[in-house]
Amino acid sequence: MEELTPRQRQVLAFVTGFIDANGYPPTLREIARHLEVNGTLGVMRHLDALERKGYLTKTANSSRGIVPAGRTSSVSLPIVGVVRAGLPEPAVEDIEGFFAIDSSQLRSGGSFFLRVKGDSMIGASILEGDLALVRPQPSAENRDIVVAMVDGEATLKRFFRDKGRIRLQAANPNYDDIIVRPGKGDVTIIGKVVGIYRPLE
Repeated sequence: MEELTPRQRQVLAFVTGFIDANGYPPTLREIARHLEVNGTLGVMRHLDALERKGYLTKTANSSRGIVPAGRTSSVSLPIVGVVRAGLPEPAVEDIEGFFAIDSSQLRSGGSFFLRVKGDSMIGASILEGDLALVRPQPSAENRDIVVAMVDGEATLKRFFRDKGRIRLQAANPNYDDIIVRPGKGDVTIIGKVVGIYRPLE
């Protein structure tokens, strides 16, 4: 590979060190702040040069889509709040950070993480503190594990529709199913849970 300039080496060292420390790549603004420069145009030029010389690759349309050579292609998704695996509770959308996964595990854009609170899904191996990977979609098939809004409050359950009613089933015998009959409540499917991740402490 081609020789790097001192500034390019500085950028590459920061990117790899940032990934090692945080588990996801830095944004252009974070690199600019480290370099103590205004704006991101110069940062983009350094990254373009590093990509041209084979030291990294960039993922289009991703604010954190920088992958150093020799590492798997990853994507960082936002952790947008907490979802109750128990009784429903008001949803709070407040990005608390990002979690990186291999990009091959994503089949569509817009996915995000929710941190699980409660123990109603332990029978499905979903524990408190886990990160649920949610693929946004407005509908679900029977037996899908979903994040649903029930009368404005969020919960994570297994979805069933039978006899015109919706049943959100827990995976813990200590919890009753949530049953919503036609005209008796409002249920909105936020998305399907397509993966569970357990961050290491």
